[in-house]
This record gives sequence, C-alpha cells and structure tokens, in this order.
Amino acid sequence: MKFYSFQIVIEKEKDDPGYYAYSPALPGCFSNGKTVEEAKRNIREAIELHVQSLLAHDQSVPQIGQLVHVEELTVGVPE
Repeated sequence: MKFYSFQIVIEKEKDDPGYYAYSPALPGCFSNGKTVEEAKRNIREAIELHVQSLLAHDQSVPQIGQLVHVEELTVGVPE
C-alpha cells in the first residue's frame, strides 16, 4: 500500500448549515457534510476515490512538498 498526503480546506457553507471540503492539490475533488467531522470523513473518501481514478488512468498523483497549517486566529483591536 502506498500513502499520499494532502492538505484539505473545510469552509462553512455560505447559504447552508453545512461545511464544504476540498484539497487544493486535487482540482475538482470536493465534498461536504453537515458537521466539520462529517466533511472530513467525506473528503477523505472523495480523495481516496480520486487518487484511485488517477492511478487507474496512469496519471500522476500531485503532491505538495510543503506542509501548510491553517487555523482561525482572533485578535482584539482597540476602538
């Protein structure tokens, strides 16, 4: 078994109570879920299927060599 690593982004849906998930390295590969946890599970499955399809069609699997960390940061600014 070969392992691949992907950064994922999970965003709050604008007009929906759920969350949208995607990997910048895999254009067109996305999923969603009612919770962040569900979106993470669903994007994992979508990525697995996407990679299997790439390999089945003798295409390379894009890998980003740099680890990126994204999180929310709140700052207070005097009025």
